[in-house]
Amino acid sequence: MSDFAHRYGPVALVTGASSGIGRSFARALAARGLDVVLVSRRIDRLEALAAELEADRGVRATICAADLIRPDAAQTILDATAGLDIGLVVSNAGFGLKGEHAANDPQAIAEMIAVNCTTPALLTRGFIPRLRVRGRGGMILTSSVEGLIGCPYSAAYSASKGFVNNLGEALWAELSPEGLDVLTILPGATDTEAAGLQGIDISQLQNVMLPDEVAALALDAIADGPTRITSDHYRALFGQLLAMPRRDALVAMARSMKP
Repeated sequence: MSDFAHRYGPVALVTGASSGIGRSFARALAARGLDVVLVSRRIDRLEALAAELEADRGVRATICAADLIRPDAAQTILDATAGLDIGLVVSNAGFGLKGEHAANDPQAIAEMIAVNCTTPALLTRGFIPRLRVRGRGGMILTSSVEGLIGCPYSAAYSASKGFVNNLGEALWAELSPEGLDVLTILPGATDTEAAGLQGIDISQLQNVMLPDEVAALALDAIADGPTRITSDHYRALFGQLLAMPRRDALVAMARSMKP
């Protein structure tokens, strides 16, 4: 057994495992010899992924159907995994909304906050006692560089990822003295279907990472929390923005991002 599998195995849980970075996390964890719990509401995709991982990697892949919009989603996941020795929780599921805040659908905003904020807060809260009993393991939270500052024309999404950043940092400070690792990753532009659902044409962007790259970097850096921007380009870009007076940075962003 590898050191990674000993510390974070035998089982890892991944939310949002049906596509994008979540699917890449599941494949990377299986490649490291961990059994996986795949969480999503899209059962057909989870079944295909579970069959792939079991055939190619010889691991056990457990499907957990959960709609993370629901207020009881975290408890559903906790109940479904009560008998499993989960050493790594990857809270990855999330989605975004672009455009003028006043023009976005109120129901979509509420559902995004549920998926991006409420469920991660309750899921991490529920797994902490289990990790403490184990005495080893960790959590990875997927955030975004947009959580570093209020991004115009991405207001509610940016705010939701700011929540994730603060949640992850606080948990790192609470849990790292106990030997539990917490890492919040902040990807920039990543080639996933989520971008297209927000009306973003990835082919028109530069410095785009592949989801496999993001997942691999996160797993390699899990012990180096509290946060990690996954892209050198976006680390430099947001470093420049955050070095500016806040008002100037926000005005500049609004001008560059206005539809």
